[in-house]
Amino acid sequence: MRFPFSLTAGMAGYIARNRWMPRPAWQVNASAKAVPANPFRILHSHPGRSDARPPHPMIRKRFPLVLMLEPLHTCNLTCTGCGRIREYESTIGERLSPEQCLRAADECGAPIVSICGGEPLLYPGIGPLVARLLDRNKHIYLCTNGMMLRKRLGEFTPDSRLFLNVHLDGMEKSHDIAVEREGVFREAVEAIRAAKRAGFKVCTNTTVYKETDMREIRELFTFLRGLGVDGHMLSPAYGYSAVDDREIFMTRDDVREKFKDIDALQRDFPLNNSPVFFDFLQGRRELPCTAWGNPTYNVKGWKGPCYMITDAHHRTFEEFMTRTPWEDYGPGGGDPRCEHCMMHCGFEPSAALGINSKFSDSIKLLTWALR
Repeated sequence: MRFPFSLTAGMAGYIARNRWMPRPAWQVNASAKAVPANPFRILHSHPGRSDARPPHPMIRKRFPLVLMLEPLHTCNLTCTGCGRIREYESTIGERLSPEQCLRAADECGAPIVSICGGEPLLYPGIGPLVARLLDRNKHIYLCTNGMMLRKRLGEFTPDSRLFLNVHLDGMEKSHDIAVEREGVFREAVEAIRAAKRAGFKVCTNTTVYKETDMREIRELFTFLRGLGVDGHMLSPAYGYSAVDDREIFMTRDDVREKFKDIDALQRDFPLNNSPVFFDFLQGRRELPCTAWGNPTYNVKGWKGPCYMITDAHHRTFEEFMTRTPWEDYGPGGGDPRCEHCMMHCGFEPSAALGINSKFSDSIKLLTWALR
């Protein structure tokens, strides 16, 4: 199976329960006036929004699927496509306490926790934090650039619910250019080897930029298959406000051209993106943005509206859910920052929830999950 049975079955049951009985306190809808001012907000109204735009099909059944937990924003790299160290420069030395991390996981209740940052292996108590989240029966994706993984590997215990997620944006030359330091690819590869020898599940995350050669991505996945890597995540680069550089980021048309042959890649390698999401990237269907499905919690609170765009930070998850004007975001919402976004954190939840589903999707998803 592509994922542990406990994850597949647990997520299916979780979605069914929440679709049937969504938490009422999370369904209150906000207006744009409810959003506090934020220095990274580059549009304070939405004059382009059409009143004829149909409401989001899940607007009154909102619930999270994956918690994006950022214990700190400190990092040992300055990757070209990352805006965290720029956006959070004033709080770059701060970090969440383990209790704050656990409280966030309990508060939103998402069955999957993606621990990111920053570089989470710089977090002093990362091993005990992961263990305590596993005790809460969470499935963990620990996202890392791999530079410190060999050093800290002994702080973790292999578990079917724990995936070590190593970021690789291409083969050695391309990846080291993307992270702006030589030797990172080699260290990440050695870390993957060490983790697999120790019995861990390892997957990779790859950002696809405008200049990415998809033939090199095939070469990368072929190489990683020899290391026993368990799966791969692909995401198109998106030029959000903290790193908006159109020379490396893509429009929607660029994304669809880049991913036009993704079916062959998905057939040959264990890609963790759903086939419905890839249909969306190829333009074979439309999906609404469901950003509340992947909420982000960091040193400033619950980040709204999404992982990429910051218009506010909220004290509580309920405040995040009810004070964010969800209908103003996403394709057709009138906010130009959303125009070209096709990030998995906004649209994979829509695929998982079966929005705009077709009759053939169930068979397609089942076949994909069982491979």
